[in-house]
Amino acid sequence: MLGIDLIIINSETIARELLDKRSANYSTRPVFRTSELAGLTFNTALLPYGETLRQHRKIFHQVLRAEVSVSYHEMYSRHANELVINLLDATSDVLQQHTQAYMASLIVAVTYGHLANEASFLARAHEQLEIARHILSPEKTAMFTAFPFLEKLPFWCFGGAFALMGRSRELSQQLLNEPFDEVKAQMANGTASHSLVADFLSQAHDDAEEDTMKSVALMGYVAGIETVSHYLSSPDSYFDVPQTTSALQTFLLAMVLYPDVQAQARAEIDQAVRHDKMPCLDDRASLPYLDAILREVLRWYPLTPLGIPHATSNDDVYDGYFIPKGAIVTVNQWALSRDEDTYPDASRFDPSRHLTVDGKLKDPFVNHFAFGHGRRICPGRWFAENGMWMAAAAILAVLRINHAKDSNGDKIEVKPEFTTGMVTHPEPFHCSFERINTAREGHLRAMMNSK
Repeated sequence: MLGIDLIIINSETIARELLDKRSANYSTRPVFRTSELAGLTFNTALLPYGETLRQHRKIFHQVLRAEVSVSYHEMYSRHANELVINLLDATSDVLQQHTQAYMASLIVAVTYGHLANEASFLARAHEQLEIARHILSPEKTAMFTAFPFLEKLPFWCFGGAFALMGRSRELSQQLLNEPFDEVKAQMANGTASHSLVADFLSQAHDDAEEDTMKSVALMGYVAGIETVSHYLSSPDSYFDVPQTTSALQTFLLAMVLYPDVQAQARAEIDQAVRHDKMPCLDDRASLPYLDAILREVLRWYPLTPLGIPHATSNDDVYDGYFIPKGAIVTVNQWALSRDEDTYPDASRFDPSRHLTVDGKLKDPFVNHFAFGHGRRICPGRWFAENGMWMAAAAILAVLRINHAKDSNGDKIEVKPEFTTGMVTHPEPFHCSFERINTAREGHLRAMMNSK
């Protein structure tokens, strides 16, 4: 296609054979010229395989790996409890706002700690993400890659795309430097809270290491705030750990559409957790059905249907097919999710497909294809899955998610409708939240008031 060899993988078996077992040859990225023009060369997701990427992933691994995620248990609980309180009186029009705020508050606590101007930071991050949706689309990326001379044309030829690129470069510098400098000032006056950036600043470092840390901190933050963040920061989708924000919205949508699944999950929680106690991550081993629900959330409507392309570093041969050096290799996650041999009646939301006959989880959550493959697999997958699990458990323990009603008292029908494009998320939908456990609600409020 336009002189580019494009290989699409429609089988999870082949994806694991090539991208996992032969990862040394399938771990780099194609050149994304639009990313460079937009000032996003610090973007972890789009870095070619090499030393800079290894440094990024090493830092991510230090703060987001499975062993470290255990130390965040109290933080997960606190923010999930706050989410439930916010949802108690929420209306459908602010549902997305609350789920975004949940993941944003989690990731900012880990990366930067407390920021005095977090609202301004968040607003500018969202502005850049919106710009990314327009200028980093697959068709624009392919166009500038195939025809490099286009960037030499006058700005007006692209109807404002170049102006947006200029604004993106400006926002990139603000987002890289301002929160980092705020933590540096907090360190100087002794008010900094424990965070990735604060830990880094407490150690000796040079300017190059500081630039790397700025990039990693920003990417970690952006990945937690929005669906379109798939396009800027996730290691194997157009923004990954935000998969969490959209995944939570998909979870709520599924609970409205499949009340029997919701009831079974709540029954599991009520059996494993005392009636006046909120569930916590220590209860997770006793709640396999909830894990199965979250696996099904990521399968039911993949949030990045085509992921982000890999590229080959050398020639290869697989099953008689010659794969040339420089070929673009992409995993069709939508095809994986709709494989009827693996997922019969694939359009139906059915968590039981992820459980054995005796009710145990078939495969660990972090092995889900949504987190990517090989050396580009999401390094924050443990943080993401714990955040998703804690929010879902807290919501189900206190609330019932129902259909909303109109002014006449009639039920508002909900359909599973999603946006289109390289990154998808649920279209806005109406739902309501009903208190179903006042004992847990009281316990939750008491915990929040004691903080």
